Amino acid sequence: MKATTWVSVPPDEARRIAVRAQLLDGSAEGVLETVRRLGFLQIDPISTVAPPQYLVLWSRLGQFEREELDRLLWEERKLVEWRAFIWPIEDLPLLRARMRRALNRNANEFLRENRSFRRYVLRELEARGPLLSREIEDHAGFERQHHEWWGARKMGLMLEILAARGEVAVVGRRGKQRLWDVAERWYPETETVPWPRAQQLLAEKRFRALGVRLEKSEWLAHPDAADGPVPDRVTFLSPFDRLIHDRDRTEALFGFFYRLEMFVPKAKREYGYYVLPILHGDRLVGRIEPVLDRKTGTLRVNGLWWEKGAEPVELDQPLAELARFLGAERIEAEPLRST
Repeated sequence: MKATTWVSVPPDEARRIAVRAQLLDGSAEGVLETVRRLGFLQIDPISTVAPPQYLVLWSRLGQFEREELDRLLWEERKLVEWRAFIWPIEDLPLLRARMRRALNRNANEFLRENRSFRRYVLRELEARGPLLSREIEDHAGFERQHHEWWGARKMGLMLEILAARGEVAVVGRRGKQRLWDVAERWYPETETVPWPRAQQLLAEKRFRALGVRLEKSEWLAHPDAADGPVPDRVTFLSPFDRLIHDRDRTEALFGFFYRLEMFVPKAKREYGYYVLPILHGDRLVGRIEPVLDRKTGTLRVNGLWWEKGAEPVELDQPLAELARFLGAERIEAEPLRST
């Protein structure tokens, strides 16, 4: 197999490539193709603005129907949920290679101590699935216990471990709650890929989706990466967006120091609770703290901070587009701070 020669590129080109590779140049077309290009979407319940699996798509697509993501997952099955990420179904053979990997010591200990409980969960799902976790807990055969390590989360922990092993699967949602079933009823048959090969393919997909990576102070571009002009498009990025997910890479590539401060005490925060970077073309020019008040239908902007030396940009349109996407009827902004 011929070794690949990576192409070294200067920082300005690396920025353009990174933005274009992540489809933040306005070139995204459709939910399914976007997920395929990005490789995966991270799922998180936090909805100060919108859960990241939706906000990441909005940053690229603008307006889209959230129901389309559900349809692709639960009806057409072109996407699959596994371990708090949404993946293209064609990557299932690679995910199954990860499922076959050994679990960590705590998980193995849990399974050893709870052999009969594991059998109980699988029997219940086989006979009555798909089920919510509480529907298994509420069955007559279940006994709630407390443990010094996993506390009262015995059912949730068992389902997570069995999902990691590929024995059960998330097959839908009822509201925000996951529906579980035995994996063999949900996952299609796939080829078997050895873990070393799967690991190589997953790494290649990640590199392609990111466009560039930093090695020994040098930006290397993926062979499929394409440079080109990036439109002066303005959008806001989820803290979970892959363009900025690696905070060190973000600082090296954009000169933008970013940390999510939701777990920082309010008095010690530099910015705000859930602050979104502002992307203008191929530059991160500031941060904004929008909060959706669902009771009043208001998108409230609690703060705005421009990067030192950055030219402020007009935010009326992206805020209006975000409000429309969230179903907010009005936008309110306090006197906006800027630095």
